Parts: sequence; structure tokens; C-alpha cells
Amino acid sequence: MDYAIRAETAADHAAVRTVHALAFGDGERVPALVAALRAAPAALPAISLVATCEDRVVGHVMLSACRLDAPARLVDVYSLSPLGVHPDHQGRGLGGRLVAAALAAADAAGVPLVFLEGDPRYYARHGFVRAGGLDLRSPSLRIPDPGFQAYPLAAYEPWMTGTFVYSEPFWAMDCVGLR
Repeated sequence: MDYAIRAETAADHAAVRTVHALAFGDGERVPALVAALRAAPAALPAISLVATCEDRVVGHVMLSACRLDAPARLVDVYSLSPLGVHPDHQGRGLGGRLVAAALAAADAAGVPLVFLEGDPRYYARHGFVRAGGLDLRSPSLRIPDPGFQAYPLAAYEPWMTGTFVYSEPFWAMDCVGLR
């Protein structure tokens, strides 16, 4: 199948909601998180990309602004969450293509790190490493160590260590530590 990846538009919101509801199977939880992240004030603009097939949205990834509480100063970083692919299009590498496009956009924006909670076997294939190995600490004991991961980008510097801090929508919706 031929997929295209592009920036999400307001016209895509309903389709993105459907993709996440089907991909995660948890009703409105993930779609509500996406809506909250879109509306939240943030130090960095969100990066929200969709994958389309024959002009139909079949995948979505979002990078939202978070912070790294580093010893020298707060550092603006991104969290990759959520990543969803319509069940009819899973297993075809589309999730990986969305991740790669999101990382390229974050790198182009000059952001030093992208964090996520997820399956280390899946995300290691896309260059993510255990965050603790970079002296980056999780914001919550609910996040299992292997699942808390980071991707250093070109702007990353070794002094950027410390505790990752999710933006308010993740805490308000109790979405920390739940993969």
C-alpha cells in the first residue's frame, strides 16, 4: 500500500480520534489525551503527523512539549505519545515510518531529546535507548525502567541529564505509567 505522511490539519481531528479509539481499544482515553495536548499551552509547538492511504487517515503520531529538569536549567524536550495505526494497516511498518518522520521533525526543530513509554523491543528498532542509560530519570515510579526511553537528537549534549517532566495533560488524565 502507498502511504503518505503529512502534518495533521483540523480537518483530520475526527479521523485521528477514530484511529486511536480503534488502535488502543480503550474508548475515549487516548483520543481525549490527544485533544488535551492540542489545547494545552506549551513551550514548543506540538508536532502532529498523520499517515494517509488513498486520502484516508490511517495513522497518527504526536510529539508534545515536556521538560527535562536538568542541573543547569530546564530543557524543552518532546514526548512521543500517542502513536496509533488503524488495525487494518498494522504490521506494515507504518508505525515505524511515523516515528521516523516525527523524530526528523523534532531534530529539524532543534529539540535535543524525545522521550516515550513503550515496548523496548519495538522502539529500540527505531533508535530509542533506555533513558536511565543516559542518566535521565523517570517522572514516576509507575513507569517500568525498560519502558522509559529516550532518543538523543543532534542538539543533545551530555550535560542534559536529570528528571523528565510530563506536561500537565498527561498528569491530569492519569496517563503517566500506562502504556
